[in-house]
Amino acid sequence: MSKELPLFPVTVVGSWPRSREVLRALRDKREGRMDEAEFLRITEGAILESVRMQEEAGVDLLTDGEQRRDNFISFVAEKLHHVKMLTVAELLDYVEDKAGFEEILGTLDVPAFSLSNPVAVGPIARAKPLALDEFLFLRKHTDRAIKVALPGPYLLTRSMWVEGLSQAAYPTKEALAKDVVRILREELEDLVNAGADFIQLDEPVLTELVFTQKNANRTFMCGALTAKVDAQAELQFATDLINEVVEGFRGRGSRLGVHVCRGNWSTQEDVLLRGPYEPLMPYLACLAVDQLVLEYATPRAGELDALQALRDTEVGLGVVNPRLSTVELASDIVNKVESSLAYLPKERIFLNPDCGFGTFAQRPMNSSQEAVKKLRACADAAQVLRAKYNDASL
Repeated sequence: MSKELPLFPVTVVGSWPRSREVLRALRDKREGRMDEAEFLRITEGAILESVRMQEEAGVDLLTDGEQRRDNFISFVAEKLHHVKMLTVAELLDYVEDKAGFEEILGTLDVPAFSLSNPVAVGPIARAKPLALDEFLFLRKHTDRAIKVALPGPYLLTRSMWVEGLSQAAYPTKEALAKDVVRILREELEDLVNAGADFIQLDEPVLTELVFTQKNANRTFMCGALTAKVDAQAELQFATDLINEVVEGFRGRGSRLGVHVCRGNWSTQEDVLLRGPYEPLMPYLACLAVDQLVLEYATPRAGELDALQALRDTEVGLGVVNPRLSTVELASDIVNKVESSLAYLPKERIFLNPDCGFGTFAQRPMNSSQEAVKKLRACADAAQVLRAKYNDASL
């Protein structure tokens, strides 16, 4: 059974900035210069420090900061059989229009040589759990509720199926998706049985399907390179995959959520995707999950009235922008939340950043110190809101 949370819980999306020592450990381990024991010694220390900062900031539902992960998806490469980690730059060899795609990456400020992507090069299966060890370690070191983030089935399928590398085992990405769903269901079973309070599936690439303007054939979001087809067909495919993964898990003690954003690889807001939720809402409203974790601090996400399409789903409301150095005022966060009350009851609103503070290890969006200030602003706002709305009659 998940831990009880207060009204307007404060949480994070997942990642936390890595120290230089952690960045060096990630690089050395990948290149075979550091063994597992030394890697765990360094990253476990970093996890405890990120937990301490989240707790001091007033976070009610926290994560391990994804300190052991290079990014929010590439880490699966060492957890799965027959998955290889390649940089986006290395994947360019498998794109027909290499020059055109390089131009796109430059336009979008994508660091192609430092971002990694897992690729299926044979039949995939779990070699070890994806995140269970992270949860079990964290459980021993905090009494707060714990969120565990996993890459969603559509993101994994689209990122891991690469023409020219995956076809021998999987003729199509749909064929790969069946094994992706099986693997994620195995992981959910482990996490639910272990008592994870919140399991979040990250699906940022959904926005790329409807908001990408320039790239008609090839698009980029977090390493996903597969050619885009009909957006509605892809959104329905993604919806079906997510629902297949979570089927039978709701009501077993762990909240299930899906996180959607418009990219978190650059602090240049003008290169990230832009568009309101309306084109996505028919699909998001059909997801059989407890919560949608949505951007709303950035004006690129549109207006709050899109939330009225959600009938009974909780919303993790983005109230601070992890990419801006300016710390949001608690009073502005209170105003944002109160505006959302026109569309959602108070019991269905969580407060969180729009996305992680360090989605990609090599390119954090802010420092740990600024992240703490932003989360403390969320906690201060939550205190104001609880004092005003804790009365059950309101």
